[in-house]
Formats: sequence, structure tokens, C-alpha cells
Amino acid sequence: MKMTVKSGDNVLVITGKDKGKTGKVTAVYADTNKVLVENVNIVSKHQKPKSAQDKGGIFKRPAPIEASNVQVVCPVCNKATRVAHKEIDGKKVRICKKCGASLDKEFVKQTKKEAKKAIKASDLKGANLKAVSSEEKTAKKDTTKKTETKKTTAKKAEGESKTTKKSTAKKETK
Repeated sequence: MKMTVKSGDNVLVITGKDKGKTGKVTAVYADTNKVLVENVNIVSKHQKPKSAQDKGGIFKRPAPIEASNVQVVCPVCNKATRVAHKEIDGKKVRICKKCGASLDKEFVKQTKKEAKKAIKASDLKGANLKAVSSEEKTAKKDTTKKTETKKTTAKKAEGESKTTKKSTAKKETK
């Protein structure tokens, strides 16, 4: 199976003891389907001195992890994503599934503009939906205020008519 992770990619660890950590891939071992990520899966290596000049001791170093336990982080949208493949200028290029930007450095400029346009378009759609919902809320508030003012004016008018009836009734009895 072909590896979708390449050396130099930023990746996010999705399972294991280092879940949630990100780092740069320093080496890819395609035959064992493993990758070496800096500052991830740090193990202690006990080493004996090989000669009188060498020092022995316990050294910490990164160990390879399974390639299926990492996801590539898109440089455009900064999200962990699955990898799609697309042909650009006769070459097979890795593409971000979320924004459509290229994950290969030589094709980033070509697809970056397209991806940014797609992200802006989706943001504008979300902003338009928010604007519409806020406009609806203000319209609802205005209508409730109008009905409340109508009710209060009606109550005031009823109260005034009752007081005038009482005052006319008192005058008639005098």
C-alpha cells in the first residue's frame, strides 16, 4: 500500500499515548508502514559504553509509530485531513479533502488560491446565515415591542375610561 504521509509533513497523532500531539515527519519507513515524528513516541534507550571513551547511559529518542495513527495537517486550513489524489500538470498530487489545497510543496501555489476562495465562500455563506438570523431576531423584537406598546396603550385607555365613568357617577349622585 502506498504511503500518503511524506517526510517533511506536519502531522497530528490521532491514537495512542501521544494522541493530540503534532509534529514534523522526519523519516518514513514504507516497508513497515511506519513514520518517525519528532517529539512523539519518545522512548528511553539504555546504552552500554562500547569503549573506554564512550559514555553509557539512558538516552531518550523518538521511535517510529504506525502511519495509520497519524493524519496530515493541511498547511492552508490548519486542520487534520484525509488525503485525496489529483492529477495536476500530468503529475499525481496529494490534495486536502477539507479545503482542496495541495499538500505537495511544488503545487501549493496553484491550489492555494483556489482553496482560499473556497474557504472564503463557505465563511461568507455562514456569515450570511448569521446576518439573516440576527435580522430575523431584530425583526421579531420590533414586532413584540409594537404589540406590547399597543397593549399598554389599550390598558391605559381602559383605565382612563373607568375613571371617567366613576367621576361622572359621583357627580350624578351629588
